Amino acid sequence: MMPKVAQQMEALRDMTVAELRERYAEIFGEATRSSHKDFLRKRIAWRLQANEEGGLSARALRRAKELANDADLRLLAPAARTVVRPFRPFHDRRLPMPGTVLQREYRGQTVTVTILDAGFEYAGQVYRSLTAVAKAVTGSHWNGYQFWGLTSDGGDR
Repeated sequence: MMPKVAQQMEALRDMTVAELRERYAEIFGEATRSSHKDFLRKRIAWRLQANEEGGLSARALRRAKELANDADLRLLAPAARTVVRPFRPFHDRRLPMPGTVLQREYRGQTVTVTILDAGFEYAGQVYRSLTAVAKAVTGSHWNGYQFWGLTSDGGDR
């Protein structure tokens, strides 16, 4: 490595991010969005060496272009894949037996939910949890057991 390049590379160690960004713009001819000190130092050092010693050979550049032309570029993000698993019901000891109907008053209306083997029925729809039913009723998150009064202290209505 030439002494001049070695001195310039040594000077990079003491530069601030703002100074490195400015130096990057001088060397590459365009601004950078990066504020990562090590990345900027390495890129600048690489360009300094490439300018001094000559970058890639013509053969290496041709090969890089060949590889780039043959590359399969993904232009769209992959489609989201939803994993569907069967719902395996189990009986929670905090819940009454399936078939039980829970009722409570909420904002002047009587709200009724039926406990099923595999979920909870409210207004003709089946929900996976009492919390989901409480959210459907109120529009905000509630602890389902507390909303329906199934806590040991009788719930907080």
